[in-house]
Amino acid sequence: MTAAPTEVLRPGDIEHIERATAAAVSPQALEELDGWLLAFDSGTVNRAKSAVPLRHAPGDARLLGAIEARYAAHGLPPLFRLAADPCFDGFRRELVQRGYREDRPTRVQLASTHTVRAVSTQAPAAISASPDPAWAALFLGEGFDPVDGANRVAALSRAPDALYASVVEGGQTVAAGAAVFSHGWAGVHGMRTDAACRGRGLAGRILAGLAEAALERGLPRIFLQVEAGNAAAQGLYRRAGFETAWSYAYWGKP
Repeated sequence: MTAAPTEVLRPGDIEHIERATAAAVSPQALEELDGWLLAFDSGTVNRAKSAVPLRHAPGDARLLGAIEARYAAHGLPPLFRLAADPCFDGFRRELVQRGYREDRPTRVQLASTHTVRAVSTQAPAAISASPDPAWAALFLGEGFDPVDGANRVAALSRAPDALYASVVEGGQTVAAGAAVFSHGWAGVHGMRTDAACRGRGLAGRILAGLAEAALERGLPRIFLQVEAGNAAAQGLYRRAGFETAWSYAYWGKP
């Protein structure tokens, strides 16, 4: 189990964060089934096309068959997003028996919005109510998967109550990110920095700008999700005060 973060989880936080995540990734369809949130999407964003439990509590592994049936009805392969909590051991055993494999371990991290605002002493990033072409272009640039980037731009552009942060140099967006405000949380998504401009604190300016916008909305806590293998991003998030609340992995069939 992960050590408890400074921003301790409160009753209902897991459900609110999962619902806020769904709002941000804007799946083509969304259903609920016995305490699970089922997102359906034909794109590349796993959070937009996976089933996730709304509580970390023991459940009936037989429910997996019903979830598989819902994905089949949408013409999509089932994908499960399970927290690394002992209460899901039964689900994991059943998934292995059904031929699923674990992939892409990811950490859900929380922080005080005030602490995140203080991560950068430079000017915070500019904030816009809509993504402009230069903001979107960064996701398609060198060092990024253009197909995945286009899917993420489309999802974040559809997200309700979102703001978009940019650092612009020479008419080009060199760092970008977004915040989506939902279910009492500010969620940070789509953090990107041009490969040639890394190491200059630009991502910190993005975080500071988004946190400032969250504070203006009276939101004291902020969350994000980062892959466990992304050491560089985790270093920045650690300096911004983020700590892991729980970890999860995706379960799909090869």
